[in-house]
Amino acid sequence: MHTLWKGSISFGLVNIPIKMFTATEEKDIRFKYLHKDCNTPIKYEKVCPTCNKKIGEGDIVRGFEYEPGQFIIVDKSDFDSLKTSVNSKSIEILDFVSLDEIDPIYFEKSYFLTPQDNGGNAYSLLRKVMMDTKKIAIAKVTIRNRQSLAALRIYNNVLLMETIFYPDEIRSVSLVPGIPEESEVNEKELDIATKLVDNLTETFDPAKYTDDYREALRNLINKKIEGKEIQTAPEAPERNVIDLMEALKASVKETKKAPAKKKKKTSERKSAG
Repeated sequence: MHTLWKGSISFGLVNIPIKMFTATEEKDIRFKYLHKDCNTPIKYEKVCPTCNKKIGEGDIVRGFEYEPGQFIIVDKSDFDSLKTSVNSKSIEILDFVSLDEIDPIYFEKSYFLTPQDNGGNAYSLLRKVMMDTKKIAIAKVTIRNRQSLAALRIYNNVLLMETIFYPDEIRSVSLVPGIPEESEVNEKELDIATKLVDNLTETFDPAKYTDDYREALRNLINKKIEGKEIQTAPEAPERNVIDLMEALKASVKETKKAPAKKKKKTSERKSAG
């Protein structure tokens, strides 16, 4: 696993040297765009439409458009001056909170944290106190010149850091169109819907969920590689849902668990005497 970042966790006056590793990975199947005539991968070049010429990396600067067509230029020295105001090698713990106080909408990306050579004892101490108190830590961290808010918690005995969005990065629900107003709920529909939820309630097991589309796409690619003929499965017939009540009743019936079989009594297996 590749080390993404090295630094330390600042915990009061305690300093814990750590290494950071990306905890998740995308499994999307990616394609390249090819020239139809010769199957050569297409190149995308940077071109200035005003000068009508190709542009190299050394000819590009960063500009912030504060009004349409009006830019201010921010160069490397400007970005370097900002680095002195933040500690780019420290995860600074600000507060300890309960995990259930944070809505999942705030979570962004996950990272594993492990101690560097001389940080094992302090790492274990922080891990132990967080487990005992059942608290997670809220911290600030700078990765690749971007300062993020983060949550530190314990995951399978490893310190896990999750970057989280700042409050002003979460869009207001008032911007979402088409949300129905509060209305009276039909009690019978509510009762059947509750039974449907009970029927579908299970202990969370992430291993049971798979990306069906990705698996089908991978199989298609493998068959093309092997030169096999692709067979198209017929489409499943669409269900015609007439009304909510009928749909709920059908769903409850479809998801109802079969009752467990009762064992026969011993007295029924053997006769007396």
